[in-house]
Amino acid sequence: MDNFEILGEIKDIETIATGRGVYIRRYLERTYGKGRWRKMKGVAQVQLFGSQIFNAEIHWFEAHGIGRKDFKIKRFIR
Repeated sequence: MDNFEILGEIKDIETIATGRGVYIRRYLERTYGKGRWRKMKGVAQVQLFGSQIFNAEIHWFEAHGIGRKDFKIKRFIR
């Protein structure tokens, strides 16, 4: 799901994968630059465009000096 906006801060942040465990590392390096890429997950309030507000588990990639990229909703939380 690409059409959403994160409202507020991301909570319960955890690292899922680092280094070679980040399976799309080559794509990230070509697209955003070389860095220490990590796959992360957390919980945040999201608003689907033109819809209601939900709590959701989101995943993303981040690297120091580059920032958080490629957010994805994995599941909605009640």
